[in-house]
Amino acid sequence: MAIVIDHVSYEYGRGTPFATKALDDCSLEIRPGEFVGLVGHTGSGKSTLVQLMNALLLPHSGRVIIDGQNVAELKSLRDVRRKVGLVFQYPEHQLFEETVEKDVGFGPRNLGLTDHAVKKRVKRALEIVGLDYDEVAHRSPFELSGGQRRRVAIAGVLAMEPSYVILDEPTASLDPRGMRELLDYICKLHRDTGVTIVLVSHDMDEVARRADRVVVMDQGRIVMDGTPVEIFRGNVERLMRMGLDVPETARLLHGLEKLGFRVPPGLPSIEECAEFVHRLLAAQGAVGDLSEA
Repeated sequence: MAIVIDHVSYEYGRGTPFATKALDDCSLEIRPGEFVGLVGHTGSGKSTLVQLMNALLLPHSGRVIIDGQNVAELKSLRDVRRKVGLVFQYPEHQLFEETVEKDVGFGPRNLGLTDHAVKKRVKRALEIVGLDYDEVAHRSPFELSGGQRRRVAIAGVLAMEPSYVILDEPTASLDPRGMRELLDYICKLHRDTGVTIVLVSHDMDEVARRADRVVVMDQGRIVMDGTPVEIFRGNVERLMRMGLDVPETARLLHGLEKLGFRVPPGLPSIEECAEFVHRLLAAQGAVGDLSEA
């Protein structure tokens, strides 16, 4: 069971003078239980790729296979969209019902579930995103704060109980606290349920800290695929040439390595990096392996 992108290409405006290739021979497998960070500069093809995973777009060449089924051969895409939940940027713009409960329960009701089953799903989905059912269920979503509205919109996707949850820049325009809280809830969802997460983000520090696998896109192609350590410690200059930020810790350690210092392995946290630099400064200019200084 997996999402398989098999030599997929996609072109906007195909057959017109304005045709633009968004994806060029991309291959990727998203395995059950993974937390994948999908990164790349604006226009690299990230959003197009995740819309193919949800069957909102169909490839012009290649195959998209969801749990063994070729999407292009299916008569109905409803089952695919139940399995693969897609949260767009600014999902709160898609809220429309009178109350939070009705909005979050819209999808499950359309599945023909009983009122009791719908309510159970709504409560669980709201709990996952950190909202109290009794406090918000009967309120209009438009009375809530921007961060709360976004959580309600995400809860609407989670209430469908998908096997895969894809989030396209879910923290866009949130303040730092709101961003951290939302990502904490996403990580808790992954940890508690084992659902597969694909997180599209420009925040390399958060991707490095939370994902167990990072996929990098550039000009419609998948150009890197590996663990956060493999991607961010081994490709600092290459990532920067692509116009991507690099986690602060990776950039700092890379700079120290270029100066000749031996630095800790892996991708330490900001706190661990601060401790290392403190020890380095305390060594008062000593050279060699300062990681044990």
